[in-house]
Formats: sequence, C-alpha cells, structure tokens
Amino acid sequence: MYFTVEEENLICLYHNADRRRTAANLRAALPDMDKEMAALACQTADKLDTMSDADFAAQRFHFTKPLRPAFLFHKIFAI
Repeated sequence: MYFTVEEENLICLYHNADRRRTAANLRAALPDMDKEMAALACQTADKLDTMSDADFAAQRFHFTKPLRPAFLFHKIFAI
C-alpha cells in the first residue's frame, strides 16, 4: 500500500497497536480538524481499512518534516 507523505505523517501522529485502532483514532479526531485535514484523515483511514493486518505490521511509518516550511506559514496565516 502506498501512502503519501501527508498520510504517513497522520498515521504517525495517530498510530496505535494495530491498523484498526489507528484508523479509529484518526476518525475520532475528525471533529477537531478543519475540512481539508478531515478529508485527508478520512482518506488515510479508508486506506488503512483496505490493508491487511500483516501488511500494516510490515509497513514502517516515518514522520517526515515538510519540505516547504513556507507552505505551512501561508497555510496557517492564510496569506
């Protein structure tokens, strides 16, 4: 299963013992997310749902620092 950098970062933030709990953690956080982030979280949780437990256990998730910090500045301050 291929995950984007953004999806992988979300998985790292909400990772739990297994893929089902990780997906549940993502969905539990949806009310606290803006519309764009919630869409990404749903997409990520849906991908986790389609994986097997063995695939999830074999996958290594790494938190990746954004390549363009300026993007975050503009996103935060809506410039």
